[in-house]
Amino acid sequence: MSLTAILCLSLVCITPLVVPLTADDDDDTGTAYDLLKGYDFPAGLLPKGVVGYDLDKTTGKFSAYLDGTCSFSLEGSYQLKYKSTINGYISKGRLKNLKGISVKLLLFWVNIVEVVRSGDELEFSVGIASADFAVDNFEESPQCGCGFDCVNGQVRKLRTNPFVSSS
Repeated sequence: MSLTAILCLSLVCITPLVVPLTADDDDDTGTAYDLLKGYDFPAGLLPKGVVGYDLDKTTGKFSAYLDGTCSFSLEGSYQLKYKSTINGYISKGRLKNLKGISVKLLLFWVNIVEVVRSGDELEFSVGIASADFAVDNFEESPQCGCGFDCVNGQVRKLRTNPFVSSS
């Protein structure tokens, strides 16, 4: 199986990730989450914990700042990492030249370099491969350390005994 095929198959397992900001000409006081909507993106592209951002409205160049690095696993199947600073260019429905977000595909960490919105779908690209996901998957922001499986900021642990049957 080729590396491209492996990346494509692995990328299909991805859901909530990635970056960004926005700005509205009338409102520069909102959070990065609030402002994402101005560029037609859901807030869940960013994890919880963004402490600030910069945006040059003329070029679309942005930086989003987290209070440190952020990583988490989603549904135990893949891992995401955000650096403390995420950079790129944003325009209506498009994030490009992204730096600071990576996803683990099989044994390799690859950078998410672009996110494009087309209707109700978001296409995530790692350069040589891409995958589409419904925008609805990104309504909620994941939490650093535990993603969506959190209880009081910690990964929820299921207590099960593999030697005991429920039947």
